[in-house]
Amino acid sequence: MAKEVKFLLYNIRYGTGAGVGYHLPLPFTGYFLPSLKNTERIVRFIKQEHPDIIGLVEVDEGSYRSGRTNQAKWIAQELGYSHVYESKYGEESMVRRMPVLKSQGNAFITNQAIMARHFHFFKTGIKKLVIELEFDTFVIFLVHLSLKFRHRQRQLGDLHRLFASVKKPKIVAGDFNAFWGDYELELFMAATNLVNANQKGLPTFPSITPSRQLDFILHSPEIKMHNFKVCPVKFSDHMPVLCKFEMPEKN
Repeated sequence: MAKEVKFLLYNIRYGTGAGVGYHLPLPFTGYFLPSLKNTERIVRFIKQEHPDIIGLVEVDEGSYRSGRTNQAKWIAQELGYSHVYESKYGEESMVRRMPVLKSQGNAFITNQAIMARHFHFFKTGIKKLVIELEFDTFVIFLVHLSLKFRHRQRQLGDLHRLFASVKKPKIVAGDFNAFWGDYELELFMAATNLVNANQKGLPTFPSITPSRQLDFILHSPEIKMHNFKVCPVKFSDHMPVLCKFEMPEKN
């Protein structure tokens, strides 16, 4: 019988929250405020869903906002899972030495046995990180693409080249920042033969009044996806995306 895996993708905005209050008394004030209380809400939500693999975008590794706590490690400990974290910026980027920014990255949290892990970095853009985890029957990637369209297109080209060495079925998930619509990904998906798990094109951003699909789970066609949903919670400016998937049975 095929094994079912529950996957959650969530851009948590460093736990800093969302809503009108985020921008008071000045725009983006919330970005600089303590995030512990809101992160506790995120932890409770994740516990309720019981995912097997969690892809977290915009994680605070331990700045003053998070009380010097690595949010990925905190959530993993609460679940009894393992975590894999890395800074989202290039290995030689000056941003890695700047206050607060140096603590910003992405992470996987999982209860599955990891066979291998790799950190890749795009050639273009400020946010360059690609996390790759290999499991027994599949490989999963986590990305956060650039805000600039031309940089996103080059990053998608980097991903396509990266996939050339991947033999197992794959999943690519993350915040793709596809502000111009999912047609931005058409050539990439055709070249990689990937399928969008969000078949109805449900919007994921902004969480207050969702109008755009920015958060994607793309997968090899042999991976069976079901129970896809966008969760109506507003602990970030993005809404979390949840699905279950099954791998084809081994012959």
